Amino acid sequence: MPSASPELISSRSPRVSAARRLARRNFRSKERLFLAEGPQAVREAAGYGNETLVELFATVEAAERYADIIGEARTSGARVHLADEQVIADISTTVTPQGLVGVCRFVDTPFEEILAARPKLVAVLAHVRDPGNAGTVLRCADAAGAEAVVLTDASVDLYNPKAVRASVGSLFHLPVAVGVPVEQAVAGLKAAGVRILAADGAGEDDLDDELDKGTMGGPTAWVFGNEAWGLPEETRALADAVVRVPIHGKAESLNLATAAAVCLYASARAQRASGGCRSVTES
Repeated sequence: MPSASPELISSRSPRVSAARRLARRNFRSKERLFLAEGPQAVREAAGYGNETLVELFATVEAAERYADIIGEARTSGARVHLADEQVIADISTTVTPQGLVGVCRFVDTPFEEILAARPKLVAVLAHVRDPGNAGTVLRCADAAGAEAVVLTDASVDLYNPKAVRASVGSLFHLPVAVGVPVEQAVAGLKAAGVRILAADGAGEDDLDDELDKGTMGGPTAWVFGNEAWGLPEETRALADAVVRVPIHGKAESLNLATAAAVCLYASARAQRASGGCRSVTES
């Protein structure tokens, strides 16, 4: 006798309607919930703790393929709903959904907690408006070993679905503060003993020169600006130095995420070198 087909959640379910609304910022802010799409993001959300993953929508095929993630989701306390591909497509914000969409609680950290932890490497997104860039810089910061990311009040919403996707799970790996005025962010980090470097293609100081002078071994925060017009003069004036990434070839410039990766990794290497603020054996 054939086994019964699994019961699928209806597209008219209030749970589906509520998840669909989270594509809009005003609903995310009101409910303090956001969408995490795809196996990597859902896995990280399930493992984050604090019942961050509230519920999970999955196609039958995805539930079978990612049975371990479904198990982790249930263990974390999330409600798991099996759904057909159309329901997933209605909830998802991607053109080709991967069959898993999670509803998660906000995970941002108060800026005061970040300062209290005395971070040694921080990325500050001061005027970043593109969600894909914001998520990619967050991922770069995570990969470089940064201990925090700060999104100022002039930057994009951290929980924009494109930003969450571009972070590829890094959103759940390190503390992220949101909505902090850039002046407050810089003042707080300086008071915590962090040197402020503004990344700008027209900077007076060259990144190679900074490395050669041995000035980058201490606690550092990199401030990154808008994709099109960089950092305004008033933000540049807040920094201890305005640093450009040298262009050795014929390229006109680097995009934001690439420049951020270069800057963050330069600091990470300097800090792990002899005499830096991290030991060479620190993981």
